[in-house]
Amino acid sequence: MGFLTLVGFVSSIATASSMAAELHVGDTAPDFALQASDGQTYRLADLRNKESVVLAWFPKAFTRGCTVECKSLAKNGHLIKKYRASYFMVSTDPPEANKGFAAETQADFPLLSDPTKETAKAYGVLNLFRMASRYTFYIGPDGKIRAIDKAVNPATSAEDMAAMLGKLGTPLRQ
Repeated sequence: MGFLTLVGFVSSIATASSMAAELHVGDTAPDFALQASDGQTYRLADLRNKESVVLAWFPKAFTRGCTVECKSLAKNGHLIKKYRASYFMVSTDPPEANKGFAAETQADFPLLSDPTKETAKAYGVLNLFRMASRYTFYIGPDGKIRAIDKAVNPATSAEDMAAMLGKLGTPLRQ
């Protein structure tokens, strides 16, 4: 690799890093309006003051780790549904891809699509490959970020989400 190529590569890494927002616990979660695999458009603002929200960002539909995670949530989603919380998987894939992925994995929850990558940028999850990093955000009914998991285990995603909701004191559904 030539020196100028190396300088350009390092510069592009720095630029990509500086574009990403760094969100922290206590920050207000960025609002979004994203189309889902069920054909609806979901907005964070519509859930404010109603229930908690879990956003499980994933890199790419139909890939191994993402399939494992989606199947975990489909199989063990009942653990999450005990809590007053809406949960979503989110990627930068187009809506058609996430619709097919939801059908293939038998997801009984919405997969949100962010093909413009604007929401991924706002959450600071857009990586150098222009895909979302596998991070999970727990957002309280007040719209504040209550926890961020940057070490998601796809195989135990549902169990881990339910445990975190419990740890955060999320009320149970009546």
